[in-house]
Parts: sequence; structure tokens; C-alpha cells
Amino acid sequence: MFESDDFFTTFLLRAAVRMAVFVLIVPIHESAHGLMAHWFGDDTAKDAGRITLNPMAHLDLAGFIIMLILGVGWAKPVPVNPSKFKKRRLGMAMVSLAGPLSNLIAAFLGAAILMVIASISTVSEVSSLEISKGMSAAQIAAELLYYFVLINISLAVFNLIPFPPLDGFNILRSFMPAKFDMWVFRNYGTIRIVFIVLLILSTHITELQWPYMYLTGLAQYLIWMSVSWIPHLFGL
Repeated sequence: MFESDDFFTTFLLRAAVRMAVFVLIVPIHESAHGLMAHWFGDDTAKDAGRITLNPMAHLDLAGFIIMLILGVGWAKPVPVNPSKFKKRRLGMAMVSLAGPLSNLIAAFLGAAILMVIASISTVSEVSSLEISKGMSAAQIAAELLYYFVLINISLAVFNLIPFPPLDGFNILRSFMPAKFDMWVFRNYGTIRIVFIVLLILSTHITELQWPYMYLTGLAQYLIWMSVSWIPHLFGL
């Protein structure tokens, strides 16, 4: 959105946002799972201390490293006991959906704040507190928010991929027969390794990225369209 000749500055901004996603957004994402389970009658996550904003409680080392490198990743799965749900399938589906939904809500809020900052800057034409080779404070804030929105959308779409340990798999699993669960538990380690290999290969084989890129692009379009009315409040 904002061009910068300083590649190193841009790299640091991206790294800062990815760290911020882990510190701020991942705990919200995982706590959303636990809260939804609590609302459906299961306090397993609550008793395990997983409804918390402490990022270390949700740390999965492999998922964290991949998030720093690729901008998408995963946290330690929130423990859930579906037998405590009155409606097991609906409960599992809603608990799994709560995490990606929290990312989309965060993306919407970030996009809305970005639109407000951009609108105020355009109206006032003020560029105070010049730093980093002419980048203003408003530009720094806007660029951070822009990456914040993109990473949240990417995490939402990524987590809906139907592979363990991602939420999309648990949504799929909630509608599958018990035999499917048994097969998954027997082969969980192999399935996870296959997924990580496919993820690494996708960085070199662009065809593997097409479904993900299409859905991410669609989600981005919908988010930005949902806040496109904000500049009109400032007469733009």
C-alpha cells in the first residue's frame, strides 16, 4: 500500500507485525476456541488455562517458526471434550470456526482504523514527526495496520485448510463418522508431516498456492469493501 525504498525497514515492519500477531492475535484466536467451547458447556480449555492472553500458553514451536518465516502458522490446539456438548457436531464446528472468525473480526477492525487514519491524513494533509527517511508517523501506523490486516486474513484462511492441526480439519472432522477419527488418530503424525512438506513445497510450486491465494484475495476484497464507506464520513 505504501512504497518504501528501504527494504530493511519493510522487513522489520513485517517481522514486527508477525510477532505482534503471535503476542496479541494468536491468544485471542485460541481463547475464542475455549470461550466457544465454554458457551457450549465444555470447560476443558478453561480448566487447562487456555482461555488466556498469555501467548506462551498457546505456543507450538513449529507453527511459530513457520509463522515468522511465511506469515502463517498455528498454535497448540485447545483441548476440547465434545462429549460435554449437547449438540456434539454443531459444538465442534462452532468451536473450530471461532478462531478464524476472531481473525476476520480483527482484520475488519484493523482495516477500519486504517481507513480512519488515511482519511484524517488526507483531509488535514499533516505529516508531523518525520522518521525513517521521510516516512511520517501516520505512514508507519498505516503500514503496520495494513500488514496487520493482511496477516489476520491470511491466518483465517490458512486455518480453514482441512489438515491437522488446523481448524478447517476440525470443522471437517465434526461431520465425519467415528471411523474417520480412528484413522486420523492412527496416522496423525504422518498426516502432519505430509502437511508440513506440502506447505514447504508450496513456496516453490505456485500451483499449490492457487486455492489459498484465491480465497485470501476474496477475503481481502470483502474486508476492504466492508470499510469503504468510512472515507465518506470525512467528505472524501
